[in-house]
Amino acid sequence: MASRKTDNAGAPGKGAPARPGLPGGRFAGNGSLGGQLVKISLLGLFTALGVWAALPLYVAGNWLGIALVAGVVALVYAVYLSKRAVPVKYLVPGVLFLLAFQILPVLYTMSTSVTNLSDGHRGDKQQAIAAIEAYSVSSPDGAQEYTLTVAVTGSPETGDLVFLLVDGEGSAYAGDAEGLTELTGATVEPSGKVTEAFGYSILTPAEVNARSEELSEFAVPSGNGSGIRSSGLSSAFEGTATRVYDEGCDCVTDSETGTVYHADDERGAFYDEEGQRLAQGWQVGVGFDNFARFLFNPTFASSFFGILVWNIAFAVSVTFLVFVVGLAVALTLHVPKLRGKAVYRILVVLPYAMSSLAMFLLWRDMFNTDFGLFNRMLGLQVDWLGDRWSARAAVILANVWLGYPYMFLVATGALQAIPRELGQAAQIDGAGPWQAFRNVTLPLLMVAMTPILIATFAFNFNNFNAVWLISRGGPFSPDNPTAGATDLLITYTYRLAFNEATAEYGYAAALSVMIFLIVAGMSVISLSRSKALEEVD
Repeated sequence: MASRKTDNAGAPGKGAPARPGLPGGRFAGNGSLGGQLVKISLLGLFTALGVWAALPLYVAGNWLGIALVAGVVALVYAVYLSKRAVPVKYLVPGVLFLLAFQILPVLYTMSTSVTNLSDGHRGDKQQAIAAIEAYSVSSPDGAQEYTLTVAVTGSPETGDLVFLLVDGEGSAYAGDAEGLTELTGATVEPSGKVTEAFGYSILTPAEVNARSEELSEFAVPSGNGSGIRSSGLSSAFEGTATRVYDEGCDCVTDSETGTVYHADDERGAFYDEEGQRLAQGWQVGVGFDNFARFLFNPTFASSFFGILVWNIAFAVSVTFLVFVVGLAVALTLHVPKLRGKAVYRILVVLPYAMSSLAMFLLWRDMFNTDFGLFNRMLGLQVDWLGDRWSARAAVILANVWLGYPYMFLVATGALQAIPRELGQAAQIDGAGPWQAFRNVTLPLLMVAMTPILIATFAFNFNNFNAVWLISRGGPFSPDNPTAGATDLLITYTYRLAFNEATAEYGYAAALSVMIFLIVAGMSVISLSRSKALEEVD
């Protein structure tokens, strides 16, 4: 009777022995020593990033954020320390980046668009009450004094202000818009100045002076109708508030004037009988009021729809012109017997190789009324950026000059992929040069270039630098200083959110959502209609 065949491991009928380093072998899942070191290094780096992200969340007391960071770190460890789930190892980085840089910002913007978030409506109601009482603090005789060190959480230019305070007994505290907390682990000089504190960036005297106006309005609520305010740059005092909140009537009473401000929970602020409100309010949900505001309110709707029409015209004009100019130059340099092609192509691509930021600023100076290149060459005194239509033409011209080299490169590549025999065959059949181009070359070009044109349109629809660096959205009408003649929706949104005395983040977020819907809708429609071109391929 014949014996049964066995492999090297002694298992019957398994075939050839497994090779080391391949699935099923004795080194399967382990990898080389170098690979293991790389894996350990990358996991260590990712852990360090997780700790770095968790520290400011810990200082802010954001336990939900800490739990999210810990969950992501645990997920990465579970995936990359496992010998299974190989496809997931490749999907996890892309999914995490997609969530961090696409999904979460979109969800946050959408959630902000249905609130009244703005200057004066940033926190909750309790924070607003504490701010109202703290900002009305006056210094009575014998008030508690502190040695003050000004710090921030975040960058020195934009981070939230924090008072690092040391009282006469040497106890250290950190005070922000939410109140006082004990400060541990800080380095304090004998004079009472804090020189180092975990989680805070101490401002230099120059940085404090740069934010002196904000510092003069900042106060730390300390409870029971009192607050702490700065007295100069190195001292602070704790005083009593002249505006005190009464929970019984849900109102704030000003002891100096006797005015009573009642809470309006729908609008998130305190109002008196004449409709005047206190500056400090709180964030509330407003539903679709922000969207209705620029769609149906006559004042805002006129600005929105006027900017939208110009925005579409700008994106279409620039896309069409860069396509025409880029394709024309590509066709010119596609002539077989043309000499010096390499030199011409380098000269054409130069604008694309230069910094767009510097080029936009250069074009702005070229349109300057007094010393601009155009006025000097033509002997004119035209205020190019001061007139509605000349400013729009200037913005379009600058963008075409910067954009056509990219379209030239794309068109050159597409032309080289089209066999020359097709055009020659068309000419043999009696077609002229224009007929051969329109009926043979152009349809084949459009198959490759239509997605590029759609992407170019979407880019120019939100081309912030193109307008902001040249005209800043101007010129402006005297009766509407927030919407300029060259404003795109993105620059109008930026001005509302970050460039006004009372920034309206909720309204700006609603505009951002509308921009997203408009661009996405146009792109989807364009791509669906461009499928007809696939038949040419």
